[in-house]
Amino acid sequence: MPDPWESLHTTALLGTDRRPLPAADPAVPATGAVDRSDPATALLELAALETVRRRAGALPRAATTPTDPPAPADARPELPAPAARRLSLLLGTRPGGGSAVLANVAELLPQWLSTARARGFRPPAALVPSLLDAARARSELRPDAVVLAGPLGRWLAARNPDWRFVLRTTGEVPATGRTPTHGEAPAAGEAPAPGAAAPRSADGDHHLWHEGLFAERVTHLTVLRRTDPAAGLALLQSTWPTERAEDRLLFLDALQEGLSAADEPFLEAALGDRSKNVRATAAELLSALPGSALARRMAERARAAVRLSDRGTHLLVTPPAECDAAMQRDGIAPKSPTGRGERAWWFGEVIAASPLSGWSATTGLTPDQLLALRVGDSLDETDGSWSDDLREAWARAAVRQQDADWARALLGPAPAPAPEQRRARAPRPTGAPAKLLAVLPAEERAAWTAAFIEVHGLGEAFQLLGACATPWTPPLSTAVVAALARAAASGAYPWSHSGVLGMTERALAPETAAAVEELAADSTPATAWAETFARLAGTLRFREAMLAELAA
Repeated sequence: MPDPWESLHTTALLGTDRRPLPAADPAVPATGAVDRSDPATALLELAALETVRRRAGALPRAATTPTDPPAPADARPELPAPAARRLSLLLGTRPGGGSAVLANVAELLPQWLSTARARGFRPPAALVPSLLDAARARSELRPDAVVLAGPLGRWLAARNPDWRFVLRTTGEVPATGRTPTHGEAPAAGEAPAPGAAAPRSADGDHHLWHEGLFAERVTHLTVLRRTDPAAGLALLQSTWPTERAEDRLLFLDALQEGLSAADEPFLEAALGDRSKNVRATAAELLSALPGSALARRMAERARAAVRLSDRGTHLLVTPPAECDAAMQRDGIAPKSPTGRGERAWWFGEVIAASPLSGWSATTGLTPDQLLALRVGDSLDETDGSWSDDLREAWARAAVRQQDADWARALLGPAPAPAPEQRRARAPRPTGAPAKLLAVLPAEERAAWTAAFIEVHGLGEAFQLLGACATPWTPPLSTAVVAALARAAASGAYPWSHSGVLGMTERALAPETAAAVEELAADSTPATAWAETFARLAGTLRFREAMLAELAA
C-alpha cells in the first residue's frame, strides 16, 4: 500500500492539475469529509489530517545513543527575581521595554551584564538561551554574557552550533581585588568576576591559537598576556616566523597587555621585520619602556634636537637634518605620511619616543616649568615656530608612557569661569585632550571635564566625556545636566547634542533623575526638549531600579 504522505507530497510537487487528489482513505473517515471542489485547498486539508494521524500514531523509539550527562552544577547565587525580570525585558523576551518615555533599553544591556557579572550572579536557566542569542548578535556582549551563562552556557554551546562562540570566548580579567562600581566594566588589572573561567597555564591548552579564527587568536593572546605575560610572549614567538605581516601587526598590539622589560629582546628583533608597519609598532612599544635601548637612543637624539639656552629662558630647537638608517630601524619613516615637512616629522617622532623623565633630569625643570618656556630655533631665538610641534610630541609621549604629571601639565589647570580665567589663562590642551585625560585617575578626569563643561558647554565635550569612567561622578553628571539646561534655554535643538545625549542615557549618575524630571516639567509641553528630557528621566529611573535590583 502506498504511503499516503508520499502520495500527497507527489501531488503537491506536480500540481493538482497534473495529478488528481488521492482518493479518500476508508481508514481515516475524516478524509471523506474534505470538500474537494477546490483541489488546492483540499490538498492542504488532507496534508493536515495526515500530519495529525501520523503524530497520533507515533511510538517512542528505543534509545540508540547514551543519554548526555546533565550540565555541571553552578554554585553561584541565582539572580534576585526582580533582576531576572529586568533581564528578560532587556533581552526582549518580556514586553514592557518599548515605551516612548524610555530610550532604547537594549543599549542598557551591556551595563546590566557587567554589573551582574561583578556581583557574581547566575541567570535563571530559562533565560540562558536568550542571553546566548543576544551575545551571538552583539559581539561586544560576549565576554560578560559567557561568564554569566557559566557552565550551563558552555554545556548548551556544545550542543548548538549557533552558540559555538561561547566555546571560543574567554572571560578572564586580571586581578587587583577591586570590584567595579555599578555599571562599570572591569578594566585591565581588576579582579575576575565570580564564575569566570580559570586562565590557561603556560603549558596549557592553546588549541585556539593554533586552530582558531584570527580574532579568536588575538583574544586568546590578549587574555593570556593579562594572566601570564611570559607565556603569551612564548606563544607568539612559537609561530611568529610563519605569521602574515598584517597578523603580526595586530599580535604586536596585544603585547601592550603586561608590557615589560622582558619583552624588549623580542621587540628589538622585530625592529628588523620586513614590514614597515610591524617595525613602527615595535618601536612604539619599546618607546613605552623608558629603560629600553631604543628609548636611550631616542633620548640621545632628543638632547641633540632640544636644549636649554644659556640664559635658561628658551628651549632651542635643532631638528634632525636627515633620517639616517639607524633612525629608520628605530621606526621613524623617512617620508612623512601626514604631509608635514620632513624635518618637522622626524623631530616629532624623536621627541614622542624619548623618555619624558629625561627632560627634567637634564634641565632640572618640572614639566610645568618646561612648558612655560619660550621655544626658539637654534639659529633664531625669537622664532617660536617649533613650539606647537614640541608640545604635540610631548603630548604623544605622555599618552604612550602613561605619564600623569606630564599629561596634567599639558592639559593645564581645569578651566575656570571669569574673572579667574582671565587672571590665569592656561593654554588650550595640545594634541588630543581626551587621550591626555585618559592618563589621569578617574576622579581627576571627571573633575577636569566637569570644569571644562561649565566654562565651554557641551559643544567640544563629546570626546572628553568618552574618556571618563562610567557611570559619571555626581559632580560631572550635575555639570552635564546644567549644560543641557543651558542648551535648551539658548534655543538650540536637541539633535545638535545627539552624541552627548546618547551617552547620558548610559552614563549619567541615576541620582540626577530628579533634576532631569524638573527640566522636563519646566520645558514647554510637546516640544523636542520636553520629550528629550522626559525620555532621559525615564531612562535614568529605569537604570536606577535596574542597579538597585542587582545590589540586593
